[in-house]
Amino acid sequence: MIKLRLKRFGKKREASFRLVACNSTSRRDGRPLEELGFYNPRTKETRLDTEAIRARLGQGAQPTDVVRTLLERGGLIEKSIRPAETVGKAKQAAKRENDAKQAAKEAAEAKAAAEAEAAAASSEGESTEGEPTEG
Repeated sequence: MIKLRLKRFGKKREASFRLVACNSTSRRDGRPLEELGFYNPRTKETRLDTEAIRARLGQGAQPTDVVRTLLERGGLIEKSIRPAETVGKAKQAAKRENDAKQAAKEAAEAKAAAEAEAAAASSEGESTEGEPTEG
Protein backbone atom coordinates (compact mmCIF):
# COMPACT_ATOMS: atom_id res chain seq x y z
CA MET A 1 0.00 0.00 0.00
CA ILE A 2 1.26 3.47 -0.83
CA LYS A 3 1.29 6.01 1.99
CA LEU A 4 1.63 9.78 1.80
CA ARG A 5 3.77 10.72 4.77
CA LEU A 6 6.28 13.27 6.03
CA LYS A 7 10.02 12.61 5.73
CA ARG A 8 12.12 14.51 8.25
CA PHE A 9 15.22 16.45 7.28
CA GLY A 10 17.15 19.47 8.52
CA LYS A 11 19.20 20.29 11.59
CA LYS A 12 18.60 19.07 15.11
CA ARG A 13 15.62 20.86 16.68
CA GLU A 14 15.07 22.67 13.37
CA ALA A 15 13.24 20.00 11.47
CA SER A 16 11.56 20.44 8.13
CA PHE A 17 9.60 17.80 6.31
CA ARG A 18 9.18 16.59 2.75
CA LEU A 19 5.82 15.19 1.75
CA VAL A 20 6.59 11.88 0.06
CA ALA A 21 4.82 8.87 -1.40
CA CYS A 22 6.33 5.58 -0.20
CA ASN A 23 5.47 2.00 0.63
CA SER A 24 3.78 1.59 4.00
CA THR A 25 6.44 -0.91 5.09
CA SER A 26 9.42 1.38 4.40
CA ARG A 27 11.21 3.45 7.03
CA ARG A 28 10.24 7.07 7.78
CA ASP A 29 13.37 8.50 6.21
CA GLY A 30 13.86 5.72 3.64
CA ARG A 31 13.96 6.20 -0.10
CA PRO A 32 10.57 7.45 -1.32
CA LEU A 33 8.78 6.57 -4.52
CA GLU A 34 8.20 10.27 -5.21
CA GLU A 35 8.59 13.62 -3.44
CA LEU A 36 5.33 15.58 -3.52
CA GLY A 37 5.92 18.68 -1.45
CA PHE A 38 7.51 20.45 1.48
CA TYR A 39 6.36 21.53 4.98
CA ASN A 40 8.17 23.70 7.52
CA PRO A 41 6.31 23.64 10.87
CA ARG A 42 8.28 26.59 12.30
CA THR A 43 7.28 29.04 9.57
CA LYS A 44 4.11 27.15 8.53
CA GLU A 45 5.40 27.23 4.94
CA THR A 46 3.84 24.58 2.74
CA ARG A 47 4.55 23.80 -0.92
CA LEU A 48 2.53 21.04 -2.57
CA ASP A 49 2.75 19.49 -6.03
CA THR A 50 -1.03 19.34 -6.52
CA GLU A 51 -1.06 17.36 -9.78
CA ALA A 52 1.23 14.64 -8.45
CA ILE A 53 -0.69 14.44 -5.14
CA ARG A 54 -4.03 14.11 -6.96
CA ALA A 55 -2.52 11.37 -9.14
CA ARG A 56 -1.28 9.44 -6.08
CA LEU A 57 -4.62 9.83 -4.29
CA GLY A 58 -6.33 8.57 -7.45
CA GLN A 59 -4.10 5.48 -7.33
CA GLY A 60 -5.35 4.78 -3.80
CA ALA A 61 -2.56 6.26 -1.68
CA GLN A 62 -3.52 6.75 1.97
CA PRO A 63 -2.36 9.97 3.70
CA THR A 64 -1.33 9.92 7.34
CA ASP A 65 -3.30 12.12 9.77
CA VAL A 66 -0.81 15.02 9.65
CA VAL A 67 -0.57 14.88 5.86
CA ARG A 68 -4.38 14.75 5.66
CA THR A 69 -4.65 18.02 7.62
CA LEU A 70 -2.04 19.63 5.35
CA LEU A 71 -3.97 18.55 2.27
CA GLU A 72 -7.23 19.82 3.79
CA ARG A 73 -5.60 23.20 4.43
CA GLY A 74 -4.26 23.21 0.87
CA GLY A 75 -7.73 22.50 -0.49
CA LEU A 76 -6.77 19.21 -2.17
CA ILE A 77 -9.26 17.11 -0.23
CA GLU A 78 -12.48 17.97 1.58
CA LYS A 79 -12.37 18.13 5.34
CA SER A 80 -13.94 14.97 6.69
CA ILE A 81 -14.55 13.88 10.23
CA ARG A 82 -12.76 10.62 10.85
CA PRO A 83 -14.22 7.99 13.23
CA ALA A 84 -11.24 8.37 15.57
CA GLU A 85 -12.06 12.07 15.99
CA THR A 86 -15.70 11.42 16.92
CA VAL A 87 -14.73 8.73 19.43
CA GLY A 88 -12.07 10.99 20.96
CA LYS A 89 -14.44 13.95 21.22
CA ALA A 90 -17.12 11.75 22.82
CA LYS A 91 -14.61 10.50 25.39
CA GLN A 92 -13.48 14.05 26.15
CA ALA A 93 -17.08 15.21 26.61
CA ALA A 94 -17.85 12.29 28.93
CA LYS A 95 -14.71 13.00 30.96
CA ARG A 96 -15.62 16.69 31.30
CA GLU A 97 -19.13 15.74 32.41
CA ASN A 98 -17.81 13.26 35.00
CA ASP A 99 -15.30 15.83 36.28
CA ALA A 100 -18.08 18.43 36.65
CA LYS A 101 -20.28 15.94 38.55
CA GLN A 102 -17.38 14.99 40.81
CA ALA A 103 -16.56 18.64 41.54
CA ALA A 104 -20.21 19.42 42.32
CA LYS A 105 -20.41 16.39 44.62
CA GLU A 106 -17.23 17.39 46.47
CA ALA A 107 -18.47 20.98 46.81
CA ALA A 108 -21.80 19.76 48.23
CA GLU A 109 -20.02 17.48 50.71
CA ALA A 110 -17.68 20.29 51.78
CA LYS A 111 -20.63 22.66 52.23
CA ALA A 112 -22.56 20.09 54.29
CA ALA A 113 -19.49 19.43 56.46
CA ALA A 114 -18.98 23.16 57.01
CA GLU A 115 -22.64 23.63 57.98
CA ALA A 116 -22.48 20.68 60.40
CA GLU A 117 -19.30 22.06 61.94
CA ALA A 118 -20.86 25.51 62.30
CA ALA A 119 -23.99 24.01 63.89
CA ALA A 120 -21.88 21.99 66.32
CA ALA A 121 -19.81 25.04 67.24
CA SER A 122 -22.90 27.20 67.84
CA SER A 123 -24.55 24.51 70.02
CA GLU A 124 -21.36 24.20 72.11
CA GLY A 125 -21.21 27.96 72.51
CA GLU A 126 -24.84 28.14 73.74
CA SER A 127 -24.39 25.36 76.33
CA THR A 128 -21.32 26.95 77.95
CA GLU A 129 -22.71 30.50 78.11
CA GLY A 130 -25.47 29.79 80.65
CA GLU A 131 -23.39 27.74 83.13
CA PRO A 132 -21.99 29.51 86.16
CA THR A 133 -18.25 29.57 86.51
CA GLU A 134 -16.57 28.25 89.63
CA GLY A 135 -13.99 30.37 91.17
